[in-house]
Amino acid sequence: MTLQKSLIAAGAAIVALAAATAAQAQFRLEGDAKVAWIYFQVKNDGGWQQAHDEARLRMQKELGMEIPFTEKVPEVASEIRPAAERYIRRGYNVIIGSAFGYSDTFKDLAKEYPKVAFVNAAGTTNGANLESFYGRTYEGHYLCGMVAGAMTKSGKLGFVAAHPIGIVNWAVNGYLLGARQTNPNATVNVIYVGTWNDPVKERAAALALIEQGIDVLGIHVDTPATLVAAQEKGVWATGHHRDMSEFAPKATLCSSVWVWDKYLTPTVKAIKSGNWKPSQFGSFLGISNGPPDIACCNPAVPKAVVDKVMAEKEAIIKGKHVFAGPIVDQDGKERVAAGKTPGDGDLWGMDYLVRGVIGKVK
Repeated sequence: MTLQKSLIAAGAAIVALAAATAAQAQFRLEGDAKVAWIYFQVKNDGGWQQAHDEARLRMQKELGMEIPFTEKVPEVASEIRPAAERYIRRGYNVIIGSAFGYSDTFKDLAKEYPKVAFVNAAGTTNGANLESFYGRTYEGHYLCGMVAGAMTKSGKLGFVAAHPIGIVNWAVNGYLLGARQTNPNATVNVIYVGTWNDPVKERAAALALIEQGIDVLGIHVDTPATLVAAQEKGVWATGHHRDMSEFAPKATLCSSVWVWDKYLTPTVKAIKSGNWKPSQFGSFLGISNGPPDIACCNPAVPKAVVDKVMAEKEAIIKGKHVFAGPIVDQDGKERVAAGKTPGDGDLWGMDYLVRGVIGKVK
């Protein structure tokens, strides 16, 4: 099954399970909680994985415990299983994962080890002792898109994206919708590089976009390569996963960021206290109550723009939906009617780009 089909299926499951009324049973550990983490990438990748590692360090202080980790565990069962079981044999009973591709193996492990709690970032599987969690990253991209729209001189924005799947397409679409809040004529040209973490491909895509006259770049990939290229070429960029001004301080306008401990610390506390009831359809949280946020803004961004972005952030916290209709795709087909908002299953399965985005998902 392709990644796109997997996410569409997950979206359908979310819709079905969200309609269910039966509550998950309360999960209880045997003994005190011992937490271990499995990393998809190296801890200092500058993006996705480093955001997890920074959360781990904060959690250690907040929870008063050491949290060991294993780096570079690829998304294959033959690597995931032994990494998790090594910790379980040593008495660790809360295993945190960090990859979509861990989903099926974590589901199998959860069934085999019912006294161990499993939680997995960007996963799609859940159970009596397993909860997947993710965030509404389109909210942060929308807000950074507002900054991009305000700062472009050409009106031409670019976006370096990983795969043409729902959780990336919503970032591209959200970016354009945000940009049009500050620049109604803005466009976004997207290039999908076909991988989450390949700085060589990301840089090549960034340079190709810059050569087309694009003067602000957004990303939904894992490394800061795009922002470094932007700074070298004298254009603006926005980051993802972490505040990427660390790598390109002159170019970085804004970043959509993860604060994973905002979800994980209370979750581990609930597991410790015996009050954890893993959701039947996972935790899917936004800026108002979960790990997504923004780091804003570069001093070059006018205060009036920052104020507008912060006001929009507050509106989102109070319930505004980024994809409130009417939403029309590239072919002119209405995807969200006026006065309506998409359900979570529709968001996960987003297989289209909105009008104003240049590029194709297929």
